[in-house]
Amino acid sequence: MRRLTAQRLAASAREAPHFYLTIVADAGKLLAFRAQASQRRGADVKVSVTDLLVKACATALAAHPEINVSWDDTRILRHRHISISIAVAIDDGLIVPVIRDADRKTLTETARESHDLTTRARARKLTPDELAGGTFTISNLGMYGIRQFTAVINPPQAAMLAVGEAVRQPVVHGD
Repeated sequence: MRRLTAQRLAASAREAPHFYLTIVADAGKLLAFRAQASQRRGADVKVSVTDLLVKACATALAAHPEINVSWDDTRILRHRHISISIAVAIDDGLIVPVIRDADRKTLTETARESHDLTTRARARKLTPDELAGGTFTISNLGMYGIRQFTAVINPPQAAMLAVGEAVRQPVVHGD
């Protein structure tokens, strides 16, 4: 699996046109919302930052369908469904299970599915179908203290979001 992953990502870095954009964003409201969502009465699953990013990206992809595409060697394919791959670190590599129709799921449904896929990915209990068909990938290394990194697009997808750690720092507003 590590060899196949390395071959695919090396080919992507070599063949797909990449350009990188970096932005620092105030995550205060995002983290406050996460805490509130995770503490709701009856919530049977904690909402992660990645779950919120899946919902945000699904909403953005629905508003900007020109990003929800892939390349098949001869043409650009526009996808009707928004299926978000989430990068999961495992002992000997990386695996990217897919949350299908992410734009149609509630935050709670997204959190449940993400938790289930991540748990089964680490236990090596995913089916090939659960690893195929993603139209956009999110890789979040913030929980490991990584502030910024450059991700390689997961072929044949057209884009990927790499997310680093949320840190407390002074910010100037206005003058």
